[in-house]
Amino acid sequence: MSPAGTRIDHDIILDIVPRGAKVLDLGCGDGSLLEKLVRTKDVRGSGIEISDEGIRECIARGLAVLQEDIDHGLKDYPDRSFDFIILNQTLQAVKKPHVVLSEMLRVGEKAVVGFPNFAHWKMRSYLLMRGRMPKTEYLPYEWYDTPNIHFCTVTDFEEYCRKYSLRVEQRVYLSNDHGGRVLRGFGPNLFAESAVYLLSKK
Repeated sequence: MSPAGTRIDHDIILDIVPRGAKVLDLGCGDGSLLEKLVRTKDVRGSGIEISDEGIRECIARGLAVLQEDIDHGLKDYPDRSFDFIILNQTLQAVKKPHVVLSEMLRVGEKAVVGFPNFAHWKMRSYLLMRGRMPKTEYLPYEWYDTPNIHFCTVTDFEEYCRKYSLRVEQRVYLSNDHGGRVLRGFGPNLFAESAVYLLSKK
């Protein structure tokens, strides 16, 4: 959380998405990010969420949301029907990340992807010293009830973008220290707890 009481990854995404953009938020959860975009940036926004609880919370916020499984793709949406497709803190929980990422850049002009960095030094240390699956603020689950099934690092994601010719227009590395801050300097794969990428097709 940032000092202002908002999530720093949300703050970064709010900075990235321009006012009035047409946005689709995949795995939108309780709708908190989408609501901020609608209210502060006047976006034309809608969301997709799979959980019943998330759907109820989105509806309570007055958001347009559909209950679907994004692992099945976005077949109901034509090419380039949105300016921005957002996938924040959901990449690690989908079964078919390659399908989801490919569909994002078919349906949207640009994609915003935020994910926890599983190579952060605290996670490495936790596993080394305790011999147990790490738990952090971003990843508070036990091994047996975690929704996370694909463990991605900053380096993994960079290699994926190179392999599939995705243009990285912006990358922001984040730490939870001091209430949440943007990291400057070297070693993001070691020091970033999460990352936010702005992508487009080459």
